[in-house]
Amino acid sequence: MKENFDVVVVGGGMVGAAVACGLGGSSLKVAVIESAPPQAFAPDQPHDLRVSALSIASKNILETVGAWSGVVNRRLCPFRRMRVWETAGDTEFCSDDINYPELGFIVENRVTQLALLERLQDFANVELMCPATINKINYSAGQSPEVELGDGRILSAKVLVAADGGQSRVRQAVGLGVTSWDYSQHALVIYIDTDYGQQDITWQRFVPSGPQAFLPLTGHYGSIVWYNSPDEVARLKTLFSEDLLRELTATFPDCLGKVNAILGTASFPLKRQHAQSYVKPGVVLVGDAAHMINPLAGQGVNIGLLDAAALAEVLIDASKQGLDPGDLAVLRRYEKMRRNENLKMMTVMDVFYRVFSNQVLPVKFLRNLGLGLAERILPAKNKVMRSAMGLDGNLPKLARGESII
Repeated sequence: MKENFDVVVVGGGMVGAAVACGLGGSSLKVAVIESAPPQAFAPDQPHDLRVSALSIASKNILETVGAWSGVVNRRLCPFRRMRVWETAGDTEFCSDDINYPELGFIVENRVTQLALLERLQDFANVELMCPATINKINYSAGQSPEVELGDGRILSAKVLVAADGGQSRVRQAVGLGVTSWDYSQHALVIYIDTDYGQQDITWQRFVPSGPQAFLPLTGHYGSIVWYNSPDEVARLKTLFSEDLLRELTATFPDCLGKVNAILGTASFPLKRQHAQSYVKPGVVLVGDAAHMINPLAGQGVNIGLLDAAALAEVLIDASKQGLDPGDLAVLRRYEKMRRNENLKMMTVMDVFYRVFSNQVLPVKFLRNLGLGLAERILPAKNKVMRSAMGLDGNLPKLARGESII
């Protein structure tokens, strides 16, 4: 019952499926293990609570591997403007300033996953095993990693890819450690029906209790992210919809507009986590298995997709050169491309979080001054915008719209 693969991806979520799509059409034999298929999409269904702000780099990755049309054919909301403000400082970014039609796209996570899994069906070299359960992961030095499935099959891999989330079973099985800490806030996500038609702006306001954010969805819907203390988020979750609506209306800025109804809520703790190494011989971490980042700027999924693009590029390059894709030297090329880039993004988000959650008066003055200056110094403002869109920096080929096959 043993089957041999070049690459076995554990986790068929957005990042794991993107790795497999990046390898699609290559000479590598690939398996993707996913525990359960996502629910099918229907155009008239309510929006999911779990959404992401996909950058232009993420769009390029999805487009280059052939999955973007699957997103467009389902549902997405482009946004052109992004506003950030506090009491005195205020800055608004607009895609027109750098001659782009949009800054990014708000897309339900399930829509992105469905588009990628649909695209996987087109590749003869990729096998999707879903639904599938894992009984055991075998890993020892000098031997190929093996995954024992619930149906008795044993998958042997030259490269075992951990794309199975923040509590990665693969990462734990192979002994790759993490450094982590919890922030002192939780995020309450609220799906709302508003009086406004479809909007093209995402915004974030900073108040002493934590950030308040708005993400536009298609039609007259939106997603609110309300950051607050764990106790306050727990209290808000116990309220009836009418009471929560009153508190939301009283607390959020007027630019939110009239909220007609609250259609759903969910919450999650804020946590930072980073693997001490992304690789071992025959094993590599991507996405949340490698890093969990403060969600303030919505970069978690974007850096995960950049991981996927970089790993696919490295593995295909190794294959073309006749190298063992599981060799540690090969996998370290991927780690070199991504670990420091991810660490820089995590550090920026940490600084951003700590500066804007600090109520010491000199710090408040400086951050308001900074927001005001950012509005007036166009070169710096445009640089920040391009960075957030994934247009600058050490980008994988797929993120630049270039083929790797």
